[in-house]
Amino acid sequence: MSYYERHVFFCLNRREGTERTCCARHDAEALQGYAKDRVKQLGLAGAGKVRINKAGCLDRCEEGPCLVVYPEGTWYTYIDRDDIDEIVEEHLVHGRVVERLKI
Repeated sequence: MSYYERHVFFCLNRREGTERTCCARHDAEALQGYAKDRVKQLGLAGAGKVRINKAGCLDRCEEGPCLVVYPEGTWYTYIDRDDIDEIVEEHLVHGRVVERLKI
């Protein structure tokens, strides 16, 4: 059995001195913090539950800011807190993939 039921990694990659896009330019750090706080508020955080983590480059920055949920290996993009709320509620609480945000 895994230590966490679900483990979420947010790409926080920042590319300096290049025109290539990166997740950090799309408020990834603030939205990762928001997701972490939201999971705690809902009582979902901790062993046997959900963990929200920061990650370096996940190599999908061109598809928008991204995160991945394990063990499913489901990749999402997002724009704002509403998208994060939907991922938390649908995927992390109910186990349903949010198709409109899936990459």
